[in-house]
Amino acid sequence: MTRALASGLVRFCCVLALLLLGSGFAAAQPATPYIVRAEIDYRVIPAQPTDPRGPVEVIDFFWYGCPYCYRLQPALERWIRGKPADVVVRRIPVILRDNWAPHARIYYTLEALGEAERLHQQVYHGYHVEELFMSRPEVMSDWAVRHGIARERWDAAYQSAEVMRKVAEAARLTRVYDVTGTPTLVVDGRYLTSGNMAETLDGLIPIVNGLVARVRAIR
Repeated sequence: MTRALASGLVRFCCVLALLLLGSGFAAAQPATPYIVRAEIDYRVIPAQPTDPRGPVEVIDFFWYGCPYCYRLQPALERWIRGKPADVVVRRIPVILRDNWAPHARIYYTLEALGEAERLHQQVYHGYHVEELFMSRPEVMSDWAVRHGIARERWDAAYQSAEVMRKVAEAARLTRVYDVTGTPTLVVDGRYLTSGNMAETLDGLIPIVNGLVARVRAIR
């Protein structure tokens, strides 16, 4: 190999290495957060208690009977699985009318049994795909058995005073957080966004990321 050829090969390898390094670095950088717009992407609600030294709280206000909540689930669950370490998510079932309360009861029964993470999505499937009448206790007892929960355990939790207390608390929190529809997401107890504030349902995720970034900046 001639000296000129060897020198050219070295230069080529160096340039290639720099290009690969640069592309890898760019891929590793977080995407620029969406710049959220007040009264367009979100609205400010009366601030609720949060820990300013703790993780940024995101609340998923949902109703199992809501078709928009159901459609949002794939994107929301992907976001939850990959969310930043300084973000914590909790769910609150919305009760805007009395006939929404049985769905809240289902969620808190799952939570009491330690089954909420495993079966939360299956409740949506049961309602929207299987078209089960999930407000009937006997329907939910049968559903629980099909999903590996002993009927006695399900019925005991479903009828418990603690579950009913949480259902009443969910109705109160629906009012306190000024939730008027679903899906609704609240960041840091004060920034509310909802399905009718995003151009698409999946568009709620960038808004939430932007609100989380806003909270970080304020802190």
